[in-house]
Amino acid sequence: MRTRFIAVGAALLALLTSVLAMTQNAQAATGLHVSGTKILEANGNPFVMRGTSHAHTWFSSQTSSFANIKSLGANTVRVVLSGGRWTANTASDVANVISLCKQNRLICVLENHDTTGYGEQSGAYTLDQAVDYWVGLKSVLTGQENYVVINIGNEPYGNNNPSAWTNATKSAISRMRAAGFQHLLMVDAPNWGQDWQFVMRDNAASVLDSDPQKNTVFSIHMYGVFDTAAEVTGYLQAFQSAGLPLVIGEFGNMHSDGDPDEDTIMSQAQSRGVGYLGWSWSGNGGGVEYLDQVTNFDVNQLTSWGRRLFNGANGITSTAKEATIYSGQPPVSPSPSPSASPSRPVSPSPSPTRSPSPSPSPTGGAKGCSATYTVSNQWGGGFQGEVTVKAGSSAVSGWTVTWTYADGQAITQVWNATVTSSGSSITAKNVSYNGALGAGASTSFGFLGSWNGTNSVPVVSCTAS
Repeated sequence: MRTRFIAVGAALLALLTSVLAMTQNAQAATGLHVSGTKILEANGNPFVMRGTSHAHTWFSSQTSSFANIKSLGANTVRVVLSGGRWTANTASDVANVISLCKQNRLICVLENHDTTGYGEQSGAYTLDQAVDYWVGLKSVLTGQENYVVINIGNEPYGNNNPSAWTNATKSAISRMRAAGFQHLLMVDAPNWGQDWQFVMRDNAASVLDSDPQKNTVFSIHMYGVFDTAAEVTGYLQAFQSAGLPLVIGEFGNMHSDGDPDEDTIMSQAQSRGVGYLGWSWSGNGGGVEYLDQVTNFDVNQLTSWGRRLFNGANGITSTAKEATIYSGQPPVSPSPSPSASPSRPVSPSPSPTRSPSPSPSPTGGAKGCSATYTVSNQWGGGFQGEVTVKAGSSAVSGWTVTWTYADGQAITQVWNATVTSSGSSITAKNVSYNGALGAGASTSFGFLGSWNGTNSVPVVSCTAS
């Protein structure tokens, strides 16, 4: 009898362990994840990365950079780490980096820089070694799936034997999943990230299929290889046509290997809903100091590249949307830096056309709400809009916003609301997670649309339940 009880107990224990594992996997899978060509948050909201890289591993004392990057409108920061090729970033240090990202409402892309130029550059680590580093950090990464993307290895192959990238990347993904990582994974292209031999482009589908969670996004670095509009659009179109997720994980406005077409990179990323991360905040050396976006880590000293990236057409300030995981949390004010003139004063690129003023809003009352419509970005034939909904003097459980376009505009994509149209009349209703608002509380939803000729701001109305 004792033997039977032990057997039954063991069976129950195995069942409970299995259920617990499935529950944990289900919970973890609700973090950042890919769906087709898009990155989504746990709530299904599309998230488009707009940010820059910060070389934390070499400048670990520059912790104010997180707040300063946020102050210019970024929603993402890509953080350079090392597992030993340079001074290794410890688990406690990485935990602090994640905390800084969260304090400043930034999605944190953590990248291991050790693999840069493997096969061509002396001292470069393998992707297997990069995975070893991530496994060593698992205790501080688990539970951060809503906030952290793991960029397994930066530019993991140079120009020698880039074809080996495919199997090495599949193996790295497999080991990450076997170790229990549920995060969105990011993988860089070979050829120093620029994929000029199209190894990543042509093998991306099989790499994604090798991920048991199908939760991997591909990262292309655009420098001198992408010096024409045709090269930029051709590469982005290849991933879009294949239905595969892609971000522009690095790019600049100049480089020693050619002159990147940053205008096309940014405009195409915006029109296609593709994320981009400029390189890099500050601290560049070795002849590429021109890639600094601010001088000496001073947010008040934007360089010409920094002005272009943050304030220019299709730039971060006008196009970034904060991750909804941070909704309702107040911003962290950056520490002010001493005022100073930029070392290279250059006029910024023209800002995108904006709506001159928001639409008038009805007054909220008991079980009432008001809505404000703004055009946050506009380009030839397209625009990005946002509607802010505010509850009146009483809490509401749901809301509906309506308006009618007068100039033939049409909505092509929406997030944080359910939108229907009848001719020129638009009706937007809350989704499950943003309908309930306390008295005076607000939420927002956004959309992309098309226009031709005139894009006047419509009058909106809001009703609450």
